[in-house]
Amino acid sequence: MTRRLRLFLIGLAGVLLAGLLVLLVTVYLLLQPQRFTVLLQSQAAKAGLDLSLASPATPTLFPRPALELEGLTLTAQGASMPILLAARGRLALPWRTLFGGPTAISRLEIDAPRVDLDALQAWLSSLPSGSSGTPAIPRIDTGVRIARGTLVRSNHLLLRDFALDAGSLLSGEPFPLLVSAKDAAGIPMQLRLTATPRIEGSALRLDDVDLELTRGAMLSVRLAGEAHWHGAADAAATLAGSLEEVDAGHYEVSVRLTPANQNDPLLLALKLDGPGNHVDLRLPPLALARWWSRLGDPEGPRLSAPPGAGSVQAAALDAAGVHVEGLQLELTPAAAASTAAPSRNAPDTR
Repeated sequence: MTRRLRLFLIGLAGVLLAGLLVLLVTVYLLLQPQRFTVLLQSQAAKAGLDLSLASPATPTLFPRPALELEGLTLTAQGASMPILLAARGRLALPWRTLFGGPTAISRLEIDAPRVDLDALQAWLSSLPSGSSGTPAIPRIDTGVRIARGTLVRSNHLLLRDFALDAGSLLSGEPFPLLVSAKDAAGIPMQLRLTATPRIEGSALRLDDVDLELTRGAMLSVRLAGEAHWHGAADAAATLAGSLEEVDAGHYEVSVRLTPANQNDPLLLALKLDGPGNHVDLRLPPLALARWWSRLGDPEGPRLSAPPGAGSVQAAALDAAGVHVEGLQLELTPAAAASTAAPSRNAPDTR
């Protein structure tokens, strides 16, 4: 290799290195990671949440402009237990954002999140019963993806291999959502949802709701209807459809959610009719979640009736290895008492 060629190669390498440094600086200045961190933190703060990162966001340009996030923590303001911990996140950005366009997020990806339902429930319970102002639909051009997640309650695993894949979230456009996971026993579950979100007056409406839930090959539920939300616990929904259970048969299902007000909490009315079984219940979801979480508390009551009112009639019920025939359950809001009346034949337990 001649001296002239060596000098040329050294010069070319220097130019390429300088060009790379200029590109990195340009990307950093154009993306301005701090403004997106501030944007996310301000949006979280409006909902009463604190968002923190283990390290500053790292900008990338290829294959599309994005910010890499490390060590995400989402905590309710004033709380010590995080609602969400995630190893990594990624914010994909539209090209127009690089050149002075509005600060927008094209796609959000979160890897290996851990969600604590106790902390989530505590935050939801702290929300006011209503909100002032019109809710807004957060624009996400190309969707949200969550992979390898876990859901826990009181440090006990509820769901693993949790995954979520959502399409574009735009007002007036159909929004697809797919959620899958495995429970603690390893049984797969899947939720498919499509709906059209839109702002109507002071409410966020969900029109043309189509929901399908499956649990292994044993259970499938299909519901359709509509819903709207004014903020916090001011929500309403009307859904109807069917339930198919391999051993029990076909059931007709209706679900109605009525919003909270000054006198009454958020209330869920559930009706189910099928061969030998009838359910007609009115349950406060937030209070029911608190009751459920206290069942495993060693310092709490060993057995108490769930909140709500209504009745359950089941020709046969199998739960936790116990088979019961002729079950009748009456739930009253005042006494919160339940009774189980067997059929003419003695209950068959095995």
